[in-house]
Amino acid sequence: MTEEELLRCAAKAAGIKGKWHEVDKGWFIPHEGGGWLSFVRWDPLNNDYHALRLVVKLNLSIAHSWTHAEGIPLANVIVDNPEQTVTTGEIKGDDPYDATRKAIVRAAAEIGKAMK
Repeated sequence: MTEEELLRCAAKAAGIKGKWHEVDKGWFIPHEGGGWLSFVRWDPLNNDYHALRLVVKLNLSIAHSWTHAEGIPLANVIVDNPEQTVTTGEIKGDDPYDATRKAIVRAAAEIGKAMK
């Protein structure tokens, strides 16, 4: 999936209304402040706060583990609800926070893809 598709599906799963802005390459959501309607970037791929809100909203479980064969550290996100079971994993590499956010967004996107 492209970044746009990931964010579109993850937003759908979380009930976040917004749109993709091609010029800025980002997902933007309405934000009302001070009487003026504006848009703010929603970016759970790079923003811990946005990713954590997906975890809470979608009741996701996060686990960090090692693959047994290769000894590679993984960030795993599990969706386990009556309608769907999904497990996503990302290699942690040099930035375990980045890998965790990506696994969260991928899990949320799978939920959004399955929604009608």
